[in-house]
Amino acid sequence: MCQDCDYKNILGAVGLDPTVHRLQVLETIGNNNYPLTAMDIFKIVDRTRSMNRVTVYRILDLLVEKNVLERLSVGSRAAYYGLAPNENHAPHPHFYCTACGQMDCLNSAAVDVNAESLKKTFPGEIQRVEVRVDGICKNCLKQQSV
Repeated sequence: MCQDCDYKNILGAVGLDPTVHRLQVLETIGNNNYPLTAMDIFKIVDRTRSMNRVTVYRILDLLVEKNVLERLSVGSRAAYYGLAPNENHAPHPHFYCTACGQMDCLNSAAVDVNAESLKKTFPGEIQRVEVRVDGICKNCLKQQSV
């Protein structure tokens, strides 16, 4: 679990009650070092507490709407979920393996995107910048070479 995040306070700060289900979804995401799919989250949560899959999806949608979580797209219908940037989690890019579907967090210095420069040159309103690098992970490369 992220030792720096107080999930009850995070929910309270956006006007949400810290229900058992919301806390369990947040803790499941916070316990991982990489983004998870909704199905991954459902399977992990369902091991310890019976929760309807639709409930998990509704909680994810609500937490994305309240900017507690971020939804990371991969071009298909699937999406990955991670903690949204906050005082304990800086914005960072992600790596998506096109072979196995694993998404990993990259160091924020790995890909430098200056959002302030974009805001100065783009005529619209930039609300969020998402950087995703696609390729093949080292595990899949090893399997291909065998």
